[in-house]
Amino acid sequence: MRHPKRLGRTSVSGRKVQLATAAMLLVATTLVACGDGQDDDAKVSAPKAPATIPELTKDPLTLSFIWFDWPPAHALEDFANAEYKKERPNATIKVNTVPNANWHDAMFTQFAARKTDFDIAILDSQHIGEAVTNGNILDLTDFVKKNIDVKAYDPYLLAAYGQFPQAETGKRDENASLYGLPLLGDTWTMIYRKDLIGDKPPQTWDEMISVAAKCQANNPGVSGLAFHQANGSDAAAVTYNTVNGVYGGNLWDPKSRKIDGVLNDTAGHEAMDVLVNKMKPLTAKGSGNWFIDEVNASVAQGKSCIAFNWIAASGGLLDPKQSTLGTTREQILDKLGFATLPSQKTNLVPLGGMGMHVSAYSPTAKQAEALNFMQWFERADVQKKWAAAGGVPSRTDALESPEFLNAGPFNQVYTDSVPRMRDMWNVPEYARLVDIENTNVNAALNGAKKPKEALDDIAKEQQGVLDSSNRKGGGGL
Repeated sequence: MRHPKRLGRTSVSGRKVQLATAAMLLVATTLVACGDGQDDDAKVSAPKAPATIPELTKDPLTLSFIWFDWPPAHALEDFANAEYKKERPNATIKVNTVPNANWHDAMFTQFAARKTDFDIAILDSQHIGEAVTNGNILDLTDFVKKNIDVKAYDPYLLAAYGQFPQAETGKRDENASLYGLPLLGDTWTMIYRKDLIGDKPPQTWDEMISVAAKCQANNPGVSGLAFHQANGSDAAAVTYNTVNGVYGGNLWDPKSRKIDGVLNDTAGHEAMDVLVNKMKPLTAKGSGNWFIDEVNASVAQGKSCIAFNWIAASGGLLDPKQSTLGTTREQILDKLGFATLPSQKTNLVPLGGMGMHVSAYSPTAKQAEALNFMQWFERADVQKKWAAAGGVPSRTDALESPEFLNAGPFNQVYTDSVPRMRDMWNVPEYARLVDIENTNVNAALNGAKKPKEALDDIAKEQQGVLDSSNRKGGGGL
């Protein structure tokens, strides 16, 4: 399907949008947010985007994104400048990147100043609450109703990357507002050495640990496991939360906002014991601060039997220039396998990925362009092209398309994992909660704290954050 030549104005049939519509967008961006941390989560102050895309400028324009520095960011810039320019030749897409550890602060420092050098913020699902309650991003509810086929998405993905307050895991509240649209889906894949452990991947977490221990014993210089342990971004927290989930634990009770006594119950402590006392001994010496790049390097250099990493970050493993496992992609795939995560008491997997959100402080013309880009990007044909270019789409038709499933050996893993996903706490206090968890899980993994002490400290400190905010409700789990 070819892109239409018309300049992407949905439902306007070539007529100019009325000035009142453009004025609505301009007025919306000037609203001042409350952002005092004392309001109910449902009482948000995000300004509304218009339902109809305002008239687009014919002047040269640069639409700026902000993301962290990893391959999908560069792929997005290349893809958009190749494809979106076919419809909007005057528009240039620039994806500004920062180190992962600085990503949240790079966005929210500018949000706090009520002035951004980006037009579209790529937010983690857990960042949405903070941005909405502070009035930093546009409410896209009316725009989505008029321009986006919401039935084309798994309800949870649409909710995870845009809805606030969050609904129960796996469900979308159709009456809740949407503040973003999916950009990149993601979850963990298990990467395993077929030449060392066999073609069939472990099916349970306990079996995986046993297989990794045997592989490590039989292959000197190769560690049994490689996974995220760093005290930065959400690295160590996602690792613990994943193990917590498969061993039947919960991160909190969102209705009562109770963490202490939920996170650190029997299942929670079992998960921490498994992580620190069974998994950690199978990792490489000095791996206590590993994140995405270090895990990939361990796999590419043939130094690990089984590894866990985000699917969207795994493409480089097939590059012979970065690998010692083979001189061709085919030789590498003779040794590497990709599978969904093993189950145990449950089959939960971590939800990753991010959505696109329009800055409330972007100039009016660029907000209009941002809305047009998002409407274009979510089209079925564009989502399939994004999949073929290395992206991980969220539309069901794109996820099940040959363009996606044939683009990488791990893409089927993502499609199969969508029904199993669990997110973290989708609340405005997310940044403080994840810092507490990262610090303490990392301390336990590096021997600075005993596992029980670390988990109890996480529960107590996180409960204090929620209690001090005086908010009600929540969601995401």
